[in-house]
Amino acid sequence: MHYDYSKLIGRIVEKKKTRRAFSQEIGMSERSLTLKLHGKTSWKQSEIEKACAILDIDPHEIPVYFFALKVQ
Repeated sequence: MHYDYSKLIGRIVEKKKTRRAFSQEIGMSERSLTLKLHGKTSWKQSEIEKACAILDIDPHEIPVYFFALKVQ
């Protein structure tokens, strides 16, 4: 199963301007963030919670940002 993180990427740019700024604030390397955004590694629940707090994402919106399926 592949997830579409385009909405999450847009929110990162909207709120933090760069992936680097977001990765520093969430406490992960840019490489780790890139792997997650390209579906190469999975998001941990604690990372999702922290990302939501940083990006002001309502918990009810988590599926839209983290579990939207990629259309093939």
